[in-house]
Amino acid sequence: MANHDSSVAIVGVGLAGIPDAKGKSELTLQAEAAVAALKDAGLTTADVDGIFTASNDMSWIPSVLVAEYLGIDAKYTDATNIGGSSFEAHVGHAAAAIAAGLCNVALITYGSTQKSRRSRSLGAAGPVRLTNQFQDPFGLPVPLGAYALAAKRHMHLYGTTSEQLAQVAVSTREWATLNPLAKMRDVLTIDEVLASTMIAEPLHLLDCCLVTDGAGAIVITSANVAAGSRKPPVWVLGHGSAHTHATIGNMKHLTQPSSTDSGRRAFEMAGVRPDEIDVAEIYDSFTITPILSLETLGFCGLGEGGPFVTDRGTGPTGSFPMNTSGGGLSFCHPGMFGVFLLIEAVEQLRGESGDRQVPDAKLALAHGTGGALSSSATVVLARG
Repeated sequence: MANHDSSVAIVGVGLAGIPDAKGKSELTLQAEAAVAALKDAGLTTADVDGIFTASNDMSWIPSVLVAEYLGIDAKYTDATNIGGSSFEAHVGHAAAAIAAGLCNVALITYGSTQKSRRSRSLGAAGPVRLTNQFQDPFGLPVPLGAYALAAKRHMHLYGTTSEQLAQVAVSTREWATLNPLAKMRDVLTIDEVLASTMIAEPLHLLDCCLVTDGAGAIVITSANVAAGSRKPPVWVLGHGSAHTHATIGNMKHLTQPSSTDSGRRAFEMAGVRPDEIDVAEIYDSFTITPILSLETLGFCGLGEGGPFVTDRGTGPTGSFPMNTSGGGLSFCHPGMFGVFLLIEAVEQLRGESGDRQVPDAKLALAHGTGGALSSSATVVLARG
C-alpha cells in the first residue's frame, strides 16, 4: 500500500430536515445538522475553528453567515462552490488546512429548503450572459439537458440502453426501501421508470433526482482530537478534485467527466485500488451520472457502465453496494447532494446503517459531481 496521509478523520455527522423542513429556514436546518454532528463527535461549537459551506441561494458569504449564526470564531473559512461536489472538495481542503495547522476542528455544513420554497433554481436564473449566451437562448434546460446530451452520446457510442439507465433507479430504490428517512420507499420496477414522463430524451422523470429539503453536517479533526471522539473515527485516506468546463458545450468528451482525474488523485493518495472499495456513494443527479462515474473512476472500462450496473448489481442483493442511503434519486436531493454521500459513507464504515448495512465495510468512496458534469471531487475513507 502506498503512503497516504491518515492524520485527519471524520468524527461526527448529522442530518436535519429530511425530507421536510417543516417551515424552518435553510440556516436553521444547517445549525440543527451542525449541532447533531458535533454531539455525535462529543464536541461543541466552542471547539470548532474551521468552517466550510457552500450555497446557491442562502447568502453570498455562506460560511460567514453560518459561523455567525452558530457563534463560531473561525480561524479558517472556506465557501468554495463547485456544485454538488463542493463538500467532497471541502474534505480535501479541511484535511490540508488541519495538516498545515491552520485549524484543528473543521465543520462542513449544507442546507436547502428547495422543496418548501418550490424552487429548483441553482443560481442560473437571470439574464443570459458570459458563456451561457451560447446555449441558453437555444432552449437547453440546464442541468437536465446537459445530462441528457451525455446519456444520448453514451447510448450512441456504447449501445447503452434505457433499461440499463432505469436499473440505476431501481437498485437505488431498493436501498431506499430500507432507509426510514428516504423520501421514496415504494418498490420501483424498470417498466415503471420507462413509463414515467419523458423529461429530456432519453431521461424520464424517474431517471431524475428528487427535489427535497434537507441539511447535513460533518466534523473533521486532527488525529489528536479524533483520539478522544465519541465514535470510532473514519480516516480520510485520499482526496482529489477536478473540473473541466462550466457550460456543457465546452465539455471535450460528453461521456468522460473530470472524475478520471479526481478519482486517480484520490486513489493514489489513499494507496488503494477501486476493486478494494467495499461501498461506494456516487452522485446520482440523474441515472446516467453514476454510470459515467463508475467508468471514469476505474470500477469498469469506458462504455461498460450499463452492463456493470445490470450484471454486477448495485442494490442490496448485488455485488457492488452503491448509494446505500437511496441516493439523490430516492433518499433526498436538496439542491446539492455531496454532503449526504459523505454522511452515508461514514455511517456505513461505523456500522450504523441498520437494515441497509453493508457487512464488514472497511473502505468507502464518496464521489461528488457538480454543475453540468462540470466538476468532480472524490474522497476515500477507511474505518479503524
